Amino acid sequence: MRTARLRTVHPALWAGWAALAAGAVLCVIGWYGISGERYAERQLPYLASCTVPGAALIIAAAVLLTHGRSALAAARVEELFGLLVAAGPADVDESGQAAHAPVAVSDELLMVPGGTLWHRADCPLVAGKAEAVPADAEVLARGDLGPCPICEPSPAARGD
Repeated sequence: MRTARLRTVHPALWAGWAALAAGAVLCVIGWYGISGERYAERQLPYLASCTVPGAALIIAAAVLLTHGRSALAAARVEELFGLLVAAGPADVDESGQAAHAPVAVSDELLMVPGGTLWHRADCPLVAGKAEAVPADAEVLARGDLGPCPICEPSPAARGD
């Protein structure tokens, strides 16, 4: 669902496209005028009156198009934030706090050789990875691996 504000094109975009078209036309006219003159002193008026302003308009168009796109993107982010805030949390308990559903609940702990974290077996970061092996109790005791921030395992969860 988009608001009417997003359906309309930002005025900076219109100005940018118009400046780009005008700059391109001026550059073509300047090139055409310069190409017909043999001597440099007769080419300078075309350069000064068409080519240089045309190039300046093209640069201004690039700035306006960039600004218009960033303004449009900012409006979209603002709209999405409004939708997110309006939706609110899906699961709210009686105390008014959002219910925290665990990502993984398995008691089996896994690690990936060469990795820095240990995970629950059903953690989305290691689920389905063939290289994941059961976490070694000695490695956990030494503190070489840290707990995964996604599945939040604890050493007590190990089912040994």
